[in-house]
Amino acid sequence: FNPATVICYEIPSMVQVQLKIYSILGQEVATLVDDTQSPGYYEINWEASNQAGGIYFAKLTSGKFEKICKMVLLK
Repeated sequence: FNPATVICYEIPSMVQVQLKIYSILGQEVATLVDDTQSPGYYEINWEASNQAGGIYFAKLTSGKFEKICKMVLLK
C-alpha cells in the first residue's frame, strides 16, 4: 500500500478491541483502536505517509481472539 490502507474486521459480540501496528523490529508505531466495540463490521484507515517504507504488522486483539497480518508499505 502507499500511502494509506484500510483494515477491515468484524466482531460477533460486545468486546474490548485493540488494533495496533508494529514495525518489522517489533516497535509499536500506531494504535488505531483501543476501545470496547459493539458487534458489527468495521473499517479502519491507516494513514502511513509519515512512516518509512518496509514491512509492518497489524495485530488485532478481540477478547481471546488474536490475529496478525503482514503489510508492505511501498514508497
